Amino acid sequence: MKLRAFGPAQFEIPVIGQGTWEMEDDGQARAVAALRAGLDLGMTHVDTAEMYGSGRVESLVGEAIAGRREQVYLVSKVLPSHASRKGTLAACEASLRRLKTDHLDCYLLHWPGSHPLEDTLAAFEELRAAGKIRSWGVSNFDERELAQVLSLVGPGKLACNQVLYHLEERSIEHAVLPWCEAQGVAVVAYTPFGRGSFASTPERKRALQAVADKHGKSMHNIALAFLTRRPNFFTIPKASTLEHVRDNARAGQLTLDAADIEALDRAFPIGPRRAGVPML
Repeated sequence: MKLRAFGPAQFEIPVIGQGTWEMEDDGQARAVAALRAGLDLGMTHVDTAEMYGSGRVESLVGEAIAGRREQVYLVSKVLPSHASRKGTLAACEASLRRLKTDHLDCYLLHWPGSHPLEDTLAAFEELRAAGKIRSWGVSNFDERELAQVLSLVGPGKLACNQVLYHLEERSIEHAVLPWCEAQGVAVVAYTPFGRGSFASTPERKRALQAVADKHGKSMHNIALAFLTRRPNFFTIPKASTLEHVRDNARAGQLTLDAADIEALDRAFPIGPRRAGVPML
């Protein structure tokens, strides 16, 4: 599994991690087994959130990483409705209890909300100073919201922006991705296969399969390799079966060449620029 420097703090983490959204529906034993298999295969970046299953997924993740915490780059998120200064501190403590750990490696604001951003960021800095988190970032922020973060805290603080990004949803490439690259902010792609929109036309499927055949990999492997093609790109596919976990891991050493990228660009164009960022 390729490792890559993550954000301004330059933590080395795998380019392909493990997402956990809706994992509460997968059955506890099966989900825990899948996460542990992913760790065995080097996918040690594990992403969760207090929102997922109303805390149940954090508890599940805590079970999966028990005895292996030192191997894991652990990320969770605070809900915008909890993201006042006091609320953020309390939400982090609750997440730590459910995860059965004394710190998070990165803590994110799940999406922009109504609480003043400066209060959320002040809480993040307080948590970092106390050793409760090692770094912090955001999720679902557009370039204007990212610029607001930068104006409040200055450079070198924002670790990542976690965004919806897959072959058929590339609109963030217009402004969000260039902003993040210019500022050394990691981009973490969630839902990397889309939801019901993976290679949605015969032409797109043929183009993706051609690249997959060239490398002896699956189409899903190619999609993950595309999303991690640049130095600050990472992705967190969710998998609840061992077969799916193993397939995700097979993309961890895959590098696409310029011809591959060109073929995928033709088949999956960026599309128009839109206001804001797409969200599920």
